[in-house]
Amino acid sequence: MANTNLMNNKLKFNFVKYRYFWLAFSAILLIPCIIAVIYLSVTQPNHAPLKLGIDFTGGTILQYSVEGAVPTSKIAQLREALINQGVKSPTIQVTSSSSIEDSENNLISIKTVFISDTQSKDLESKITGVINNNFEGSELVQVNSVGPTLGSELLKNTMIALILSFIAMVVYISFRFQVEYGWIALLALFHDAMFIIGIFAIKGIFFDTTVDSLFITAILTVIGYSVNDTIVVFDRIRENMRFLAKKFSSNEIINASINQTVARSINTSLTTLFTLLALYLFGGVTIKEFVLAIIIGVIVGSYSSIFVAGSILSIVKEKMENKKHLENKTRNEDNEQK
Repeated sequence: MANTNLMNNKLKFNFVKYRYFWLAFSAILLIPCIIAVIYLSVTQPNHAPLKLGIDFTGGTILQYSVEGAVPTSKIAQLREALINQGVKSPTIQVTSSSSIEDSENNLISIKTVFISDTQSKDLESKITGVINNNFEGSELVQVNSVGPTLGSELLKNTMIALILSFIAMVVYISFRFQVEYGWIALLALFHDAMFIIGIFAIKGIFFDTTVDSLFITAILTVIGYSVNDTIVVFDRIRENMRFLAKKFSSNEIINASINQTVARSINTSLTTLFTLLALYLFGGVTIKEFVLAIIIGVIVGSYSSIFVAGSILSIVKEKMENKKHLENKTRNEDNEQK
């Protein structure tokens, strides 16, 4: 049951008052993300909005641990040497090791076309030879291969999973609350997903970062986390609306409801972020991008649940109230004329 003394309590912050500022701030942040996504969609041969890893495109990645720093000029020489050895379209990425014992080492990831079993040993030995000639103390630590057919099938199934998750959540929220709550939650989820995708699109343009199936896992995790946070806020708003709508405006109730839930949202997000930061700093290179995507998603998801979803809902409710007030005024005037 709603707290009837809620509106008499001194509110910590007036969220609704600055609703257009929150929406404008989100739009400003999303603009470079959308531009990066469009740029990659236009310039890439597969028209994907992100630089896809071998999980989706098929190919082979060989990772080598090397001693010391890897300058940019060295990467260009390495690419030329690999091409001379018959390695087709090599993509080279350097990642600093995060483990304490390998603090002076770096990982060099070399991605090329799919290497079949019949040619794996020969091509692998050629690549290893080039690495050994250019770097001291190099060691092959991992080899991953995905066939092009499997990669294409995985990409298709991934897109289906994302679409179905969005639809299921919107249907549930619309049934659990009201239709306007459903599409507002969808906008908030789109805001969160687009922000993460945009950040990794920017990383792909400037740092050649690719995404794999773990990235999709991160997106789905963030969507679940964000919609859970949004439902908590909406549930508080709905409960307060039920008992206080006759005495107070929707904006007053929404603002009070957000103030009720904001401490819970921030505390939950902070405890989650502490764990994620520990994983990012000490969890190893292979999960860095996965954890980074979730960190971004938790921050943006908490922001959107409080500021974006609440702001849009206040605008929609205000317009509905004004429309209802206008209809009642027109009806009363018609009754007076009769």
